[in-house]
Amino acid sequence: MLNYKRYRKNPVVDYPEREWPNKEIEKAPIWCSVDLRDGNQALIDPMIVEEKIEMFQYLCKLGFKEIEIGFPAASQIEFDFLRQLIDRKMIPDDVLVQVLTQCREELIDRTFESIEGCKQAVVHIYNSTSTLQRDVVFGMDREQIIDIAIQGTRMVKERAAKFPGKIVLEYSPESFTGTELDFALDICTAVQEEWGPTPENPMIINLPSTVEMNTPNVYADQIEWMNKHFKNRDSIILSVHPHNDRGTGVASTELALLAGADRVEGTLFGNGERTGNVDVLNVAYNMFSQGIDPKLNIEHINEIIELYERCCKIPIHPRHPYAGKLVFTAFSGSHQDAINKGVKAMKDRNSEIWQVPYLPIDPADIGREYEPIVRINSQSGKGGVAFVMDTYFGFKLPKGMQREFANVIQSVSEKQGEVSPDQVMENFREEYLMKKEPLHFRQLHVTDMSGEVQSEFDTKVSVLYTKNGEERRFEAIGNGPIDAVKRGLSEDLGVDIKILDYEEHALQSGSNSQAAAYIHLLDVETGRVTYGVGVSSNITRASIRAIFSAMNRLGLGE
Repeated sequence: MLNYKRYRKNPVVDYPEREWPNKEIEKAPIWCSVDLRDGNQALIDPMIVEEKIEMFQYLCKLGFKEIEIGFPAASQIEFDFLRQLIDRKMIPDDVLVQVLTQCREELIDRTFESIEGCKQAVVHIYNSTSTLQRDVVFGMDREQIIDIAIQGTRMVKERAAKFPGKIVLEYSPESFTGTELDFALDICTAVQEEWGPTPENPMIINLPSTVEMNTPNVYADQIEWMNKHFKNRDSIILSVHPHNDRGTGVASTELALLAGADRVEGTLFGNGERTGNVDVLNVAYNMFSQGIDPKLNIEHINEIIELYERCCKIPIHPRHPYAGKLVFTAFSGSHQDAINKGVKAMKDRNSEIWQVPYLPIDPADIGREYEPIVRINSQSGKGGVAFVMDTYFGFKLPKGMQREFANVIQSVSEKQGEVSPDQVMENFREEYLMKKEPLHFRQLHVTDMSGEVQSEFDTKVSVLYTKNGEERRFEAIGNGPIDAVKRGLSEDLGVDIKILDYEEHALQSGSNSQAAAYIHLLDVETGRVTYGVGVSSNITRASIRAIFSAMNRLGLGE
């Protein structure tokens, strides 16, 4: 039996005056990538210096203006990486690099040594504040924990005064989500008062969800409570650093933004300790899908994927939001039908606003235009098959024919699994366009009889065809070529057929374009019905081929 009694609920916040539920995200936050520090330390095979440099340059290309580049006092490779960025002048003037350190003098000294020559940097100090860590890790009371933070701030302040560049302080009460709110406020305020930020030179207070401990609304309550109780709020950039232990990192981030956060620290695709950091791309694409400029250059997701998988050696899950190979596909028949109708409606209405069921964004907007939106398997229906035939090959199947052909494709997919668009088209050719036995249409001659005789029939046809390879010919009259051919076949073969429906359309534009014709044919004697399809540069000839196609499908020439 699952021993759930070993666990207890984490406390929620008693905060009935919360305002965040009535707010909406209206703009992008300040983005800070922590791929090169938090993300890198979570890799089985951490990046080497060359890979870190490539990642840094790509993060700059994506538009990140703040990048945490490492913990230089804790690792020689991170120290060397930072020195290369500075010595080779690879840090753009508008990018603020961030370095992490604990509140220990020797580590702070080493950190300032690593950033020597840097024009501007964020020095990020932290210490753990939760009730659990104060008890089992440090064995310290509140005052002792606050003193660690104050001493660390003081040491950074002393060194910043001598530093020729600009230093921004960031303080994180690590394990914030497990810290009493009044104590979290006390320690942040103590750091704030020691540092002395101003509206012109603010400091960053970062409130991490170091471990997700509750539902996202609780994190939002914690962020809003702190936001409302800070002194001199205009001197603080309120930052969040959500993790994903409960699988709700994105939701926690979005609700934290509603609650007053100005800044988000996260990683590409959510790489990080345990279940990961928040996926900044996911949050950014969510904003994009709501018509908000995410302030990142994320139009080419395949390029981002390639760089990430190569440097981090972690594959993207096929169902990963926006980036997964399967997220812009639809196997379900009802989904495919809705997508098909949605795309058609947009075209018909000439709409500039994207509104397609099951597709929150146009895949082409993020560089996925060359990938199929609809894929066919045994779960697919008529809508998906119709979409493939239209999108890939230009055949706009009549509504009644969609189910008939979908049944053909379903029988194939049940045997082999997914059916590619080329296989769909090959089956279409075999079932309709190449149905030339036993009846094979060869030649047609049409004579316009209007005005020559007093009759309801104004068209005479002469048709040459073969039946099981033997040539046959008939002449017939009717109300148009299609009606005349239908009458001639009925008489010549001794069958009773009726045309229930007829549709046609051009397959391409231009004077040399081909046309497709669809005939819905009834065998009156048996009651069986089917469709036939014909293609030709001459629409009349395409129609006659469609009649012969349907006759063969019904077996009326046997």
